[in-house]
Amino acid sequence: MLNERIKQLRTDRGYSQVDLAKKLNVSKQSVSNWENDNIQPSIEMLLKISRLFSVTTDYLLGEDSRQFLEVSGLNPKHMAHIQQIIDDLKGKSKKAPLR
Repeated sequence: MLNERIKQLRTDRGYSQVDLAKKLNVSKQSVSNWENDNIQPSIEMLLKISRLFSVTTDYLLGEDSRQFLEVSGLNPKHMAHIQQIIDDLKGKSKKAPLR
């Protein structure tokens, strides 16, 4: 599960294995080994991966299917706009006025 989640998150963001390796300061071979389920990342690396992709370690390990967006630093109006987009994409549009 972990190997699949890492690969999916990487490809969803358009990163190559080399790109991800640079972002995590590891070798491309490490990323390849994780994705091919040859080795597991260390706990410290698991935390770095979760922070980079804004997901929980439970998500990476297959214990939770929820994903989150990092919105720290955005004002409430911008967060409301993002929530509206998410609701629209999920088909839950509530047409509530934005403040």
